[in-house]
Amino acid sequence: MNRLYAIGEVLIDFIPLQKGCALKDVRSFERAPGGAPANVAAAVAKYGASAHVLTKLGRDAFGDFLLEELHNAGVDTTHVKRTDEANTGLAFVSLKDNGERDFSFYRKPSADLLLSENEIDAALFQTGDILHFGSVDLVDSPMKQAHRKAIRAVKETGGLVSFDPNVRLPLWNDAEDCRRAILEFLPKAHLVKISDEELAFITGIEDEETAILSLFRGDVQAVVYTRGAHGAELYTANGSYTAPGFKVDAQDTTGAGDAFVGGMLFHLLQKEASPSNLTSLLDEHHAEILRFANASGALTTTNKGAISALPDKAAVEALMHFQNT
Repeated sequence: MNRLYAIGEVLIDFIPLQKGCALKDVRSFERAPGGAPANVAAAVAKYGASAHVLTKLGRDAFGDFLLEELHNAGVDTTHVKRTDEANTGLAFVSLKDNGERDFSFYRKPSADLLLSENEIDAALFQTGDILHFGSVDLVDSPMKQAHRKAIRAVKETGGLVSFDPNVRLPLWNDAEDCRRAILEFLPKAHLVKISDEELAFITGIEDEETAILSLFRGDVQAVVYTRGAHGAELYTANGSYTAPGFKVDAQDTTGAGDAFVGGMLFHLLQKEASPSNLTSLLDEHHAEILRFANASGALTTTNKGAISALPDKAAVEALMHFQNT
């Protein structure tokens, strides 16, 4: 079966036990495994496809914990490196009453940023594989160069590249540095997922449709525009498609976008997507793919955390059936 490789950060999310207060006022936290690429890989694995993570963890207790959690989610951790040079990354999160989040990161640097291009084995990738990445680990670091090598390698095999900017400005010294990095790597992807909160920042364009169409540059063949509870829109060269969201009791939106991406990439792996057939597959199967992705994201918000909140395939299908009747 075709495989997903997710490259980037794997870290600990410390989720507050109190909602509706600023991060400085939170008294207690609960640890949860996270990191956007890891969340996507875990979703794909839980739905039944092969998923691998390319990253580096500290040789510490948090790194041990993350390896165990990834393994329990069904993710292949064979290619995860360990180091004594830095600790595993940490993110402290505060939750507003509506489940939205505020982040504070501890990584100067964290172990994931030390993964070097020499530690990326180009021979890993085969025809039909998908490489997924975000922007969090595109800060100037060895990991940025590792991304470049992995993207080149998967493309040389005819594989697909997926990019979710997943903007986290507190991780950057300057917002413009973040924007420049995203605009550098975005054209390298075949599939781009972007949220309503990120579109104007990344493109610098206020008009929504004009902004979305401006993302079709370089190798980009499809853009998925997510609106949280309001669903998602898919744009290809042949037109656009809309899919409504699902009504759930949202408790924590951490990882919802990653679960959405995982749902999409699971279907694309099953359908043997490649750069040569991506547009036609999405045009033909958009309703099925977006509905599953929306249900996946929605269910993840009903529990705390990211990987720990991911539903299994049966739960996603049950929600789709329940809200279809």
